[in-house]
Amino acid sequence: MMSPAKVTLSQKELELVNNADLILTKNEVIHKVNRLFGELSNQYRIIWDKYHLESFEKADFISPKIAKGEQYEGLPWVMLDYPRCFTKENTFAIRSFFWWGNACSITLQLSGIYQKKYALALQNQVLSLNEHSKKNDWLIGMDVDPWQHHFREDNCQRLDQWNGVSFLDLPFLKITKKIPLDQWDGIADFFQNSYLEILEMLSTVDD
Repeated sequence: MMSPAKVTLSQKELELVNNADLILTKNEVIHKVNRLFGELSNQYRIIWDKYHLESFEKADFISPKIAKGEQYEGLPWVMLDYPRCFTKENTFAIRSFFWWGNACSITLQLSGIYQKKYALALQNQVLSLNEHSKKNDWLIGMDVDPWQHHFREDNCQRLDQWNGVSFLDLPFLKITKKIPLDQWDGIADFFQNSYLEILEMLSTVDD
């Protein structure tokens, strides 16, 4: 019988594996983020209902969804999608995202018929913000993978570095912004204000 391979732990790993408080505290943080997102989903419903941007019979479009996991680039995450419409051809979603050790972010993601409807108006809005505001934090998604949420340069780009490609010609459209986790006391306001800003931009499109 072969002997099992010897698995060793570094001193740092030994300290962590003996620290139950670390995992218990992490679990409590994730619980609080879930609770925050539950409260935000109620606020988002109220804001969304004031704008009447789209009307769908599909329940998954009008019902918020909160999900969590442990392994986005090896780290825990929690996300809230509302509204959410994901089909093979068309996407309309606003995603609020908590990523352990990194940031919280909010992203508008569009493809298909929704990108065609809103792309040019959004381009005018965000570029206007960039021109007239000294601090505009919206970024444009650049990756070929729409499901990436990191903020490295291969995934998103600042507006003042935009290459001028029409939002309509992108394979999908994502605009996103983030807030550092050390600004935790302002995170709820960040999400609500950014959500409202997204709907204000979308509302400039005539039906």
